[in-house]
Amino acid sequence: MFESNLQLVKWIQSCLPTGSELQNVLRYDDLDGDGINEVFGMYRYHQQLYLYVLKNYAGQYWFYYPLSNEIVTKAIRALSNPQEERAVYLFPAPIKEVGGTKWGFINAKGKFVLPPAYEEAQDFHDNGLAIMRLLDKAGVIDSKGYFIVKPKYDTIQPFSEGRAIVNDRQGTKVIDESGKEITERAYSVIMPEYKEGRVAAAIEDEHGQYVYGYLNKRGKEVIPLIYVSTSEFKDGKAIVKTKKGTFQLIDLTGKVLKSFPYAFVGNYGQGLLSFKKTEDGKFGFIDEEGRIVIEPRFTDAEPFIEGRAIVALSEGNEARYGLIDQKGHFVIKPNYNNLINLGENRFAVGKERQQEQPCIKSIYALGDSDGHILTGFIFNVITTFEEGVASVSDDQHTFFIDKSGRRVKHLPLVNGSGTLQVEKTLIKSEVDMRLQYFSLNGDLIWKQNTMIPLTKQYFILEQKYRPNKDYLVYYPQLRGIPNETAVNGALAKLAGVKPVPSHTQLESNYDGDFEFPFYQKDLLVIEITGYDYVSCAAHGMPISKYAHINLNTGTIYQLKDLFKKGSPFVKIIGDYIGNKIKNDDQYSYITPDDYHGIKEDQPFYINGAGLNIYFKPYEIAAFAAGFPTFTIPFEELSGIINQNGSFWRSFH
Repeated sequence: MFESNLQLVKWIQSCLPTGSELQNVLRYDDLDGDGINEVFGMYRYHQQLYLYVLKNYAGQYWFYYPLSNEIVTKAIRALSNPQEERAVYLFPAPIKEVGGTKWGFINAKGKFVLPPAYEEAQDFHDNGLAIMRLLDKAGVIDSKGYFIVKPKYDTIQPFSEGRAIVNDRQGTKVIDESGKEITERAYSVIMPEYKEGRVAAAIEDEHGQYVYGYLNKRGKEVIPLIYVSTSEFKDGKAIVKTKKGTFQLIDLTGKVLKSFPYAFVGNYGQGLLSFKKTEDGKFGFIDEEGRIVIEPRFTDAEPFIEGRAIVALSEGNEARYGLIDQKGHFVIKPNYNNLINLGENRFAVGKERQQEQPCIKSIYALGDSDGHILTGFIFNVITTFEEGVASVSDDQHTFFIDKSGRRVKHLPLVNGSGTLQVEKTLIKSEVDMRLQYFSLNGDLIWKQNTMIPLTKQYFILEQKYRPNKDYLVYYPQLRGIPNETAVNGALAKLAGVKPVPSHTQLESNYDGDFEFPFYQKDLLVIEITGYDYVSCAAHGMPISKYAHINLNTGTIYQLKDLFKKGSPFVKIIGDYIGNKIKNDDQYSYITPDDYHGIKEDQPFYINGAGLNIYFKPYEIAAFAAGFPTFTIPFEELSGIINQNGSFWRSFH
């Protein structure tokens, strides 16, 4: 019914007695416990304060009457405790160190308040809680670092409407802000977030097919799990598909408002729905009564937002996107290979960088909802608009633009490609795979460390190599060790530092980084990682390499250096792995016929568990298996390890 709070405020004011004055910002909360948020606030009339509460009935607001004492008490309490009191002005920040990257939380001055102790940390939500990971499990902490939920879940989705979706071995569940599981059972699937007090959930039926329904904010099945598919609720309405193949428009209680005799109906927005008459037909739009408003002629159709919908026309395998109004007239002609709604009546308009390779990432201009192209095609990334500004990246920098496409000069300009976002009192910069924070005036407050101390004598410097917008490598350089120049040259080469043309569209996109998973006595193990995505490929190729360096001598070890000279280590290790593949269930994903032993220069790494032998994707298993790895305890190899050798003694 209302597209913004401003419209809702105007409507509330029009319904109050003449001369009334609204006193509070709108508040949203579930006052009566039915799982649907009410809207409430105060107004002044003849020097007296009065409470109003609006009830959401299927997307329509009505004044709540009569008000029980319980509802009045909860509303007054909420209005007396501003939401800002729950806001936490702490920000996640990582520190790279030996053993991996650790996350903590800094304040607005860039000082750690919660020290780096987590494997991962997300932003604090408005409810004063943050999701983190420890020992490879997800949990929830408050602003003092106390566990609200101990790390025990495989995943926790961000909180929405005071609820979070969690997953463990049992399945998917819902927790509240106290960490309590409120669902009576685990589900196969629960959608990531609540919308309008509802979230879609699914279980498998007797035929192994998912059946969907909706949970309310108490975790109860308020709409039964009987549908083939469901959508999010919007304006109190959602689209579901029954087992008979019929599409229906339902309200928040599950009441069927309309059934539609079409092969497809979906993407509800502003009272219109996209539809197809036949399975292989074109998309058009109908109203809530099923009347055709825009005849089917599109090969794709997104929902209407702010009076506009993104649609596509296709010739062969090539889709061209445009923007239509609610009468079906093109506002932006379908001449573009991508179109993204950025909010606030702005759109990212994308075209091919190279006509002969349309699947290469698009380059974007900024457009408006009246069809004007406001900038040149110069942006690699444009984020959604918030309060009149959006973050963009060109080939060299990341910065903010206003709604006309002009750079906002008092806000940060950061070298590299990524995003900027205003986070309460700071600006978060996630550019070139690194995190920084700036003040609202554009001053740098905090950045990730680029120096990692090992001892008083040895330390590591992080170096960055970005010769092209499509090629980015972070690589380590050691300081204080013997043979420093040769070692650092080998590390740079291993990481992928090589001549790359600067102003050329590359055939692939490459990102590289590094970690230090093991450091014991004189042995430092460096892991070089990368991801190489060839344009138009189904997926990229991950890369993992290891360097084993003796800090006292500057020696870089090979696998053979661990063993006695002349020992048959290739056969012994190969047979050990072959036996594991045949007899250990954890390697059942590998077919024995695909394994043909190891090579003398087989990829490996040392850690506290022993010798680890690994294989590249596709080498002995499917791509989804990643890097199949076999850990061999050192005692299994004691007969062939050279315990007097430099490699062994470097970490013993």
